[in-house]
Amino acid sequence: MNQQPLPGASATLTWGILSIVLTLVCCGPFGAIFSIVALSKAKTAEKLYVQNPESYTDYSNVKTGRILAYIGLALALIGLVLLILYFGVIAAMVASGEFAT
Repeated sequence: MNQQPLPGASATLTWGILSIVLTLVCCGPFGAIFSIVALSKAKTAEKLYVQNPESYTDYSNVKTGRILAYIGLALALIGLVLLILYFGVIAAMVASGEFAT
């Protein structure tokens, strides 16, 4: 049987890697957006693979991309929580008068 690469498998892996890199290097919202795109591409590729598994290769790229997207999304959410806490502490210090400018 002639197997072909799974459409969307390499794209899922690429978006998953970009989600982690952009979360750590640039900023969290871009990483979260790329994570969501990777998860939607993974869902589409998985549906295609489940319909006819013997026709496609590279399903491992879909699983790896999904894991990387979840990691990127978790890092983005942790960064968002830390950012909210940071500005919350600053706002509390300003409100209490301990932060003199």
